[in-house]
Amino acid sequence: MASSASSSAWYRSLKTATRSGLTVERAANQPLAALRGALGVAIALFGALALGGPAMATSAALGAQLAGMATFQRSYRPRPWLALATALALSFSTFVGYVVSPWHLLFLAVLALWAFAAGMAWVAGQTAGILASMAVTVMIVAVTLPASVPEAAQHAGVIAGGGVIQALLVLIWPVDRWSAHREALAEACASMADYARRLRHDPFAPFDPDPLMAAREAAIVTPGQARSRPSELAGVRSLVERLRPALAALADPRVGAAEEGRERDRARELLAAAAEILDAAARSIRSGEGAQVPEHAYRALAIPEGGPVLHGIARHTALRLIGLLAEVTDALDSPVDEDQPRYLRRPGVRALLPLTAAAVKRNWTQRSPVMRHAVRVAVVVTLAEGLGMALPFGHGYWAAMTVMMIMRPEFSQTYTRGVARLAGTVVGVGLASVVMVVAKPAPWVCGLLAVVAVGCAYLTMRAGYMALSALVSVYVVFLLSMDGLVLRYTAEERVGMTLLGGFLAFAAYALWPTWQTVRLPDRLADYIDAAGHYAAAGLEAFGDPSPQNRRALRDALLDHRSARAALTATEASAEAEPVRARGLRPSQLADARAAISAIGRTTMLIEAHVPTAEGDSPGAAAFASVVRDQLTHAAHAVRAGTPVDITAVRDAFATWSESDDGTPPEIIYDASILTEAVTGLQDALAP
Repeated sequence: MASSASSSAWYRSLKTATRSGLTVERAANQPLAALRGALGVAIALFGALALGGPAMATSAALGAQLAGMATFQRSYRPRPWLALATALALSFSTFVGYVVSPWHLLFLAVLALWAFAAGMAWVAGQTAGILASMAVTVMIVAVTLPASVPEAAQHAGVIAGGGVIQALLVLIWPVDRWSAHREALAEACASMADYARRLRHDPFAPFDPDPLMAAREAAIVTPGQARSRPSELAGVRSLVERLRPALAALADPRVGAAEEGRERDRARELLAAAAEILDAAARSIRSGEGAQVPEHAYRALAIPEGGPVLHGIARHTALRLIGLLAEVTDALDSPVDEDQPRYLRRPGVRALLPLTAAAVKRNWTQRSPVMRHAVRVAVVVTLAEGLGMALPFGHGYWAAMTVMMIMRPEFSQTYTRGVARLAGTVVGVGLASVVMVVAKPAPWVCGLLAVVAVGCAYLTMRAGYMALSALVSVYVVFLLSMDGLVLRYTAEERVGMTLLGGFLAFAAYALWPTWQTVRLPDRLADYIDAAGHYAAAGLEAFGDPSPQNRRALRDALLDHRSARAALTATEASAEAEPVRARGLRPSQLADARAAISAIGRTTMLIEAHVPTAEGDSPGAAAFASVVRDQLTHAAHAVRAGTPVDITAVRDAFATWSESDDGTPPEIIYDASILTEAVTGLQDALAP
């Protein structure tokens, strides 16, 4: 019975991965950017073809193609630097591969080391992992081209030259340089506008912080970027983030406007005006033009003729909301103060090295999915290359290249990309083979067809990995055909060895998997711990609104969002896996997430009430210490699989609420809601 259930789970997961991999979406990159990338490949290819022949042109085109692909990665770093970094990595890797290629065992050892390093590069993020995999892929392909060390140096040089060409084109011909940053910030404004509208009808509407996290990532720029960044991209993000507590506090009937009556109508009017202003801000950021706010939205912010409708803490929150909205429009219409540049500094290469080293050290354990991926890909790519050398084919490296292109740290990504690459390779090689058989094009024509294919690949990079794989396969067939390779080898060997590489990658993950499902308790524990620190920081900031405590509150909020995003990503990956978590029921996970969300929402209400000047609440500081300690203990219990006991939070609140330390009633009420949420978390994690 258990075997049948396991088989059913595998069938369902593989079916989902296959369907996802074969999906082709109607999405395209920017046509001008795709044209620019294709032009860079054309300059490198035809220049090298005229000066050095087909083999040299192949190296130049590979360097330009992959450097061009680097500029399309989802990264907010300057595009020229991405192209240059990719080119240098490709050049160095291929030269090392050339030098050791005469000795097969030594080459396999170097390949294993390079593949392991590429696998560990995922600790620095997806972009670093993909670019490192590209470097290994080119090393596998290009070592078959030169015959001596001087020729190897020439090939490495033209590969770097291809990347330099792409970098120069990005500098000379910038295409919507700030489009990704604009979209991230505009999406944050639009999501906040949607949140304001939903609060009009549901005072407890959930909020998705992911757009704010993306906007923050986009706001981290280098000093050079900060000097040329458009004014509408500076100063707005922090204001939008500060709007959320004000919006939630105004809509919440427990601490804001009354549930019914004139106060509720006035709150809805203000929320609607906020939504319109934020939508106008999003349009302004996308277009780069001034914010066109409807006049009736401004009128809604004014105090009604009959006098204030809101009173007490609700009126205070409304005034804070109006002030923030005014600052948003002012920030869009006013230039940035050059004496006080408002930007988050993105670390340079020198600062990244110790950060990357620390990340590698944290992941230097068998339990780390990145370490397991690095070991797995190193073993499989070396095995694939060894089989390619042993088999009686002239181009057996396609198996190892396939392994590097499809293997990812997660099951779902590996199987989805594997299916897509296998299908795309068959389609692409088939189409290119028909053209080669029927037309028998000359080398220059093959080069032109390769440029067209790579331009289409750049254009459809977001349409799905199968479409990209098909076009890249067409590109490689035409590229390798320039030096007179027999078509039979190009078609049959590429398809056959690609199938072999895909099979090895699938088998490796099935035999030694890295299941995200089993990481759910750790991710949930991180989320609980982050919630405890955020709640404690909110209480401490209320008791003592010093700059240090406000900064700590901000950092705790960012950690809370990051922990939530990590748990969400792990859940999404776990849903596609053929295994289920042990010791943590789906209902427990859902209930625990709901309780932690309630903790975060209540802390946000406390944040909305943090005074701007002095504050004094010893009871809040003492209660904060208990909340932090107890939720940290709860996180340890979740990791260890032991019962969670956090009743001390309720006892500490009872002591605080019965004392008379001058804490405002609304904060005591917020703390009671926080205590209920903590109790809900304990109930959710009960055996």
